[in-house]
Amino acid sequence: MLHDYGFTTAALALTQDSIPLQELAEARHERLALILGTEGEGLSAQTLAAADCTVKIPMRRGVDSLNVAAASAVAFWACRPLQ
Repeated sequence: MLHDYGFTTAALALTQDSIPLQELAEARHERLALILGTEGEGLSAQTLAAADCTVKIPMRRGVDSLNVAAASAVAFWACRPLQ
């Protein structure tokens, strides 16, 4: 549905083909929709398959995940429009 309005969709998830957040941010998509899952179960396989890409937030060794509030703040900041 978002594709019909010209949005690129990016799902925040750890998958084998996830790209680093910096790569998504550098692409500077005109219309970008970030898809976030619940903290417990994440995103469904159907949602991941429908997204244009999956994105991971690189983290230091020993940190395996962020809660959804922290992950969204990091992703929104990285993908903000630059003036």
